[in-house]
Amino acid sequence: MGSVKDLTVISDPAGTVPGKGRFVFSDRYSVFDWGEMPDLIENKGRALCIMGAYFFEKLQDAGVRTHYRGLVEGDRSKPLSELQEASNVMEVDLFRVIKPAERIDGYDYSAFRNESGNFLIPLEIIYRNSLPEGSSVFRRLKEGSLSPADIGLEEVPSPGVKLSRPVLDFSTKLEPTDRYLRRGEAAEIAGLSESELQEIIRITLQVNDLITAETARAGLFHEDGKIEYAFDGERNPVLVDVLGTPDECRFTFEGMPVSKEVARIFYRGTSWYREVEEVKKKDRVGWKKLVFSAPPLLPERLKELISMLYTACCNEITGSQWFDVPPLKKVLQELKEVMEREISAP
Repeated sequence: MGSVKDLTVISDPAGTVPGKGRFVFSDRYSVFDWGEMPDLIENKGRALCIMGAYFFEKLQDAGVRTHYRGLVEGDRSKPLSELQEASNVMEVDLFRVIKPAERIDGYDYSAFRNESGNFLIPLEIIYRNSLPEGSSVFRRLKEGSLSPADIGLEEVPSPGVKLSRPVLDFSTKLEPTDRYLRRGEAAEIAGLSESELQEIIRITLQVNDLITAETARAGLFHEDGKIEYAFDGERNPVLVDVLGTPDECRFTFEGMPVSKEVARIFYRGTSWYREVEEVKKKDRVGWKKLVFSAPPLLPERLKELISMLYTACCNEITGSQWFDVPPLKKVLQELKEVMEREISAP
C-alpha cells in the first residue's frame, strides 16, 4: 500500500461492484518522499486510524459517500462507538485502480474516458486555508506555472496569509512523482464532466469546513489538506483513502506544527537532508539511488514526544481519552523546548 499503511484485500472489485479490504495503519512514517524512516512512532497508527474513522463517520452522518465500513476489533468491523480500545485496522470498500499508460512524452489517460464507474479517480485535490512560508504555491507562482487566477486569487499572496476562502489545487495520483495540474487538465485526464468536477469541488469544501470546525474545538488551525476520490458503480463520487489526520492535513497550535512536520524540522538540520536536496537537483525521478548516507535516528525524547503529539491530538479532536497522555498543549510546550535544544546543538 505504501510506506506508512498496508492493505489487506478481502475481495477484489469487479464490474460495478466494489471490493472489500482493510487498511492496517502502522507506526512507520515517511518524510521528504524517502519512504520508511528508521524509527517507529509508537501508537501513531492507532491514532491516525481513530481520527480517520471519526471524520468518515461525521461525513457519512452528513450524507457524504465514503468507502469507510468501520474499525476492526476481534473478528468484525464496528463503528467507533462500539470499540473497547483504539484499533489500527479500518475496513473499507475497494475500487478498481486503472493505471495511465506511460509514453515517451508523459502519460496517456485516455482509458478513463471509457470507464463508467467503480474506479479510483487519478487525482489528489488539495485545499488550502492559508499559504505558509515555503508552500509550493509560491515557487509555482514565481516560475510562472501557476497564476493567482488559477487558484481564485486576484493578486500574488504574501507568505503566511490566512485566506478568506479556501483555494483548491489538483495533482496527479498515479504517477511516480505527483504533478500539479490546472483545473481543466485535471478534469480532462480523469474524464470528468463539468458537473462532476463541480460536485467533487463542493464535497471537498464541505469536508474542509467540517474538519476546520472539529479541529478548532481542540485549538487547532486547519492550514490545508488533501482528499482522494473514486467513482462507485453508479458514478457517484466517493471519498477514499483517509482524511482529517495530521498526515493528510497540516494542523498548527498557536503556530506550532501538529504533525510529522516536527520530524521534518529536525531532519532539515542533518547532513542526510542536505545530501537528499542536492541529488534531487540532479535527478527528480531516480534521486534516491544517488543518496549514499542514511537518515539518522530521532533523539529518544523527541520520538516519545512525537508519539504523544499524535495521540493527544487524537484524544482532543475526537473528545475521547483513547490514549493515556497529557493534554496537547502540555505536549507541545515540552516539544518546543526539545526542538530548540536539538536545533541549536552543534
